[in-house]
Amino acid sequence: MGSMLCKEYKTTGKITPNPEQNSGAAGSYQSKCEKMQAVSEVVKDADYTEAVAVCKASEVQENTMKQVDFNEDTSVLLVKQHGRLHAIGSKCTHYGAPMQSGALGVGRIRCPWHGACFNLETGDIEDFPGLDSLPCYKVDVSDEGQVMVRMKRTDLEKSARLKNMAKRNPKDDRCYIVVGGGPSGAVCVEALRQEGFTGRLILICRENYLPYDRVKVSKSMNLDIERLQFRDEKFYKDHNIEVWLGVSAEKLVTAQKELHCSNGYVVKYDKIYIATGCSAFKPPIPGADLENVKTIREYADVQSILDLVSPNLNVVCLGSSFISLEAASFLVSKVASVTVVGRDSFPLKAAFGSEIGARVLQLFQENNVNMLMNNGISQIVGNDEGKVVEVQLLDEATIPCDLLIMGTGSKLNTDFLVDSGVRLNENGSVDVTDFLETNVPDVYVGGDIANAHIYGLAQSRVNIGHYQLAQYHGRIAAINMCGSIKKTEAVPFFFTMLFGKGIRYAGYGSYKDVIIDGSLEDMKFIAYFVNHADTVTAVASCGRDPIVSQFAELISQGKCLGRSQIENEANRQSWTTKLLEPLPKVR
Repeated sequence: MGSMLCKEYKTTGKITPNPEQNSGAAGSYQSKCEKMQAVSEVVKDADYTEAVAVCKASEVQENTMKQVDFNEDTSVLLVKQHGRLHAIGSKCTHYGAPMQSGALGVGRIRCPWHGACFNLETGDIEDFPGLDSLPCYKVDVSDEGQVMVRMKRTDLEKSARLKNMAKRNPKDDRCYIVVGGGPSGAVCVEALRQEGFTGRLILICRENYLPYDRVKVSKSMNLDIERLQFRDEKFYKDHNIEVWLGVSAEKLVTAQKELHCSNGYVVKYDKIYIATGCSAFKPPIPGADLENVKTIREYADVQSILDLVSPNLNVVCLGSSFISLEAASFLVSKVASVTVVGRDSFPLKAAFGSEIGARVLQLFQENNVNMLMNNGISQIVGNDEGKVVEVQLLDEATIPCDLLIMGTGSKLNTDFLVDSGVRLNENGSVDVTDFLETNVPDVYVGGDIANAHIYGLAQSRVNIGHYQLAQYHGRIAAINMCGSIKKTEAVPFFFTMLFGKGIRYAGYGSYKDVIIDGSLEDMKFIAYFVNHADTVTAVASCGRDPIVSQFAELISQGKCLGRSQIENEANRQSWTTKLLEPLPKVR
């Protein structure tokens, strides 16, 4: 009994198809392109392998998952829900996490590492990070009680699937423009084709590189751009997506529906999606314009840093942000010294609180990073060649410095929207509707620059610079630009890797208390952030997957978690059973 896209197959053998049908995940969405494909595509039986018995049906109980081997090279994840079996790919399409360890919700499954969501019916990606969907296989139960799986021969040994992409129609004279070659713009152009858009499609990228995985830029500085890029040049050509590299938007004229670009072109658009992100910010410290004073935001930034790395280099990282800490973590084994200068008493205190911040401080000290907290830089001192040689701290001490990396915040890239008619907030962000449209019709905004509603306790719009949220915005904008209706319903989710320790975080909101479950010393813990109303606003973890993904899934279902449900240490994680309870009714 396959799903609508994993089509039923008929056989004269000993398999009796189950006629029960299931409507799929609550709130799930199927693209126009997929619907057309489901109706029009006739899949030949020869395109599929023979049915393979992978286990007994009795081995997969209701609301459970089981990974099985299809052959020696390909594994399959079986999921039973509402009395029905589903068979999908077993590895997350983002970084290959085992999906059998993920968070099972109602009609979908969430990656245990970084929270990407996939529909059980179709394998389609519904929340991010990542780009591709999971393969979806034909599955049935034989009269002997064996689970029988068939897969397309083209899916053998594949762990990811590209959704159907509409072809360019020369008679379609519409033009959609996506401004921004980051994660949001990259998802949007693909989703537009997946939603059936057949007109001219332009992706404008300020950098000279095709869209790439920015998350890895500060974590793994030595990766080649080819390994970071989402797709190659051939992919965009095959799907008639015009990519303008090294081009930025200079002015938007909404009255004439025109975009003025840095290459001198003025392009007329029918609809436009703007996801220009932000640029690294350098505080006005004397000497900030010296050579070897760097920021990290783009691939070119880390290349300029790597050009300087040598065993006798003294590195100073200003700020105890994620960017600064990730850079320090990567560089400390490759240079003479790394010093982090932070203004708080502990790194990441604002995000995680003092207890976790103190453990992160200890982690860096254990790995030979000099941590100077409750401090800052008052002056950057250079030599006659204009290169930094030392920095003076707020406490008037000086430390040698051959390379200064500033992880001191960012500025939103929306100056070109001034006088466009699109309303800008004081910080440069743009208010959008639940469908990511601005106050100007046919102008959509997402990613870091969007001031948007999120799923959870936040009643007003928020401006959050999360990678996952940026990709999600790209998909939602594309759906709405193509004429369907889809609200933003994502739960913020972010992650970092520090000296091999992966920290996850999901949720949003202020908190009064942090309840720690597990061992901070061993870096195996769960942190519950509880507000004044005794509601859990966010959950963080290290070495305790998939708890953060489970919390994200809980909030996405419109449910909540209270202090009383986590106070008892003996059954603190019992709340996870709520994931499989019926979804709350919306009045």
